[in-house]
Amino acid sequence: MGNSSSMLTQYDIEEVQCHCNNLFTQQEIVSLYERFCQLDRNSKGYILADEFLSVPEFAMNPLSQRLLKMVDGLNFKDFVAFLSAFSAKASIQRKIELMFKVYDVDLHGKVSFNAMIEVLRDLSGPFMSDDQRKQVLSKLLEEAGYSKESHLTQDDFVKILGNSGLKMEVEVPVD
Repeated sequence: MGNSSSMLTQYDIEEVQCHCNNLFTQQEIVSLYERFCQLDRNSKGYILADEFLSVPEFAMNPLSQRLLKMVDGLNFKDFVAFLSAFSAKASIQRKIELMFKVYDVDLHGKVSFNAMIEVLRDLSGPFMSDDQRKQVLSKLLEEAGYSKESHLTQDDFVKILGNSGLKMEVEVPVD
């Protein structure tokens, strides 16, 4: 499994399945492995940031630059673990953990108002002004019991988004 040109064994598939908390079927893991091998152009056993950018959906994502920091250099097991947050079977907790990492770019375990504004800027582009972003975020934080001065932890994200019906799903095509 370290060399991406090798085939997956049943043991490898089960190991990866366990690593991603059984959020993907064996068929899905085989499909993901085929995609991983396509992305791993030089058969290094890991995928570099520029290889991820070859996926049009990823490259067009307004958060792609933030996500690249999380995916650069992933081996197959970690690639599947990263994608598991997008599984329809993933818990809301798992999805929020990934979202928090998108906001917590400096890895300090806390997210400031300004960091949240930066993500909103990436997401909304020219469709919202900075004043509109600040107003919307201030209102959201206020409704959740926080202020602009608050530094949110991952637990705060869970509290705010835990009952939001958050949808973050990617379907894995199975041949």
